[in-house]
Amino acid sequence: MKRSKAYLNKKELIDKEKLYEFEEGIAAIKSVASAKFDETIELHLKLGVDSRHADQQVRGAIVLPHGTGRQMRVLVFAKGDKVREALDAGADYAGSDEYIDKIQKENWMEFDAVIATPDMMGVVGRLGRVLGPRGLMPNPKTGTVTMDIAQAVREAKAGKIEYRLDKTNIIHCPIGKASFDDKALLENMETLIGEVKRAKPAAAKGQYFRSIALASTMSPGIKLSTARI
Repeated sequence: MKRSKAYLNKKELIDKEKLYEFEEGIAAIKSVASAKFDETIELHLKLGVDSRHADQQVRGAIVLPHGTGRQMRVLVFAKGDKVREALDAGADYAGSDEYIDKIQKENWMEFDAVIATPDMMGVVGRLGRVLGPRGLMPNPKTGTVTMDIAQAVREAKAGKIEYRLDKTNIIHCPIGKASFDDKALLENMETLIGEVKRAKPAAAKGQYFRSIALASTMSPGIKLSTARI
């Protein structure tokens, strides 16, 4: 892949062989996040598990203490009083069949999180091929299929993120923006790592955290030390 001159210049500022301490890594990644927009800072965790096995899956959701810096547009699938509950809690859209049709017929995707009441999953399931690949399908394991719609909406608006393994056993998650101060990014990062650590499957053997890296939207990755975990 051909890289831009700016990307290559940033790469020169990063020691590829070094394992940075958390605070040092955050300072370094912020120093190379110099785009004209507020770059997202992502954490990448490679785990010593095999995602092909059901008993080694690592998946969940968490509200970061300082959010992600992203304005979340929330869609709720519900009926009756739950529609009003969702809107009162801050949902951007709430309803049932009208939104199913809008997504299917108009390819409408102007939302960042989807929540549903359990009784709606029969019809929401028809959107699996659309929402699933985008990581938007409601799931009880992540608290997005629930009768407590108000709480779920508030969490989504507060910056709740989902984490899950990809096919290479890596978790990729945003932990904030380059404009965040170092302490906020550190607290978000440590919160996410702690949550993933608690989610370690009983079937996982050997070293759990194989490697950790930080990257911004437009920068190379920075490797972090796993010694303090």
